[in-house]
Amino acid sequence: MTSPVEVPDRLVRTAVRWCGEEAARPWLAALPEVASEYLDRWGLTHERTVLPGGALSLTLLVRRADGTPATLKLGFVDRYTAHEAEALTMWAGHGAVRLLDADVPRGALLLERLQPDVSLRSLPEDRAMLEAVEVLRHLWIAPPDDCGIDLVADRAEVWTRSIPRRHAALGGPCPKALVDEAVSLCSGLAASQPSAVVLHADCHHGNILAAERAKWLAIDPRPMLGEPAFDLGALVRDRLTTVVAETRPQAVVRRRVTWLADSLDLDAERVRGWALVQALALGLWCVSAGDPAGEDLLSVAEWLA
Repeated sequence: MTSPVEVPDRLVRTAVRWCGEEAARPWLAALPEVASEYLDRWGLTHERTVLPGGALSLTLLVRRADGTPATLKLGFVDRYTAHEAEALTMWAGHGAVRLLDADVPRGALLLERLQPDVSLRSLPEDRAMLEAVEVLRHLWIAPPDDCGIDLVADRAEVWTRSIPRRHAALGGPCPKALVDEAVSLCSGLAASQPSAVVLHADCHHGNILAAERAKWLAIDPRPMLGEPAFDLGALVRDRLTTVVAETRPQAVVRRRVTWLADSLDLDAERVRGWALVQALALGLWCVSAGDPAGEDLLSVAEWLA
């Protein structure tokens, strides 16, 4: 008998908090039926639901008709996730999970089976960073001319407007000088990028899983096109709860910037700048959404200033 599809509590919480009641509730309510639809359409047998699962996706471990293990991902489609399948197709399994089938408009992806319970979070930080760097080396490829993935420069332009606006609306939860620096960095860094590559844009330790055909593979990209330095922001702020608990957290974050830049032969100032902008933009958004990580992210931005 096929196991019943379960919508994880974590998915309900994050979808409502991040996407709002109006968008999240209908999508969440439809997920069990949508899961059944794709299980039938692609001839899949449901083994179990991955718990706690993705922040904005329902993930099912399945078997194909020929018995091959696979993963069915049903994700919330927005501007950040709309090009996930396109990036996975370009990577073709090099450094990332392999895409087996997709219904892109509805966010349904059939993926190769990795080890969902074993991520780089299972390793000590130093070792995890080494492995993450090796994964990123495979992902940074030149995009085709007709690539439709969003540009880092366009996102930076949006941030120059949204960061000051959100900061003001929240009553100034961090120094105004930090906002001014972020806006300046957005303009300067975006305008001076080297040739663009395909970026994962959310490559933290939790998004790199153990695999069979490779030691580690990336999942859940929010792809963009831009310079490699932009892609290191998620690693700079990774394991945030642990970093905040350190005696000298600023030193930890800045040491990561230097190490990551040196390991990948990148400009440390560009890594620092993009990491600051991302931490501030995400921190302000989290504060506005009532996400408790917001205050810690704002602290990261200050430590990088």
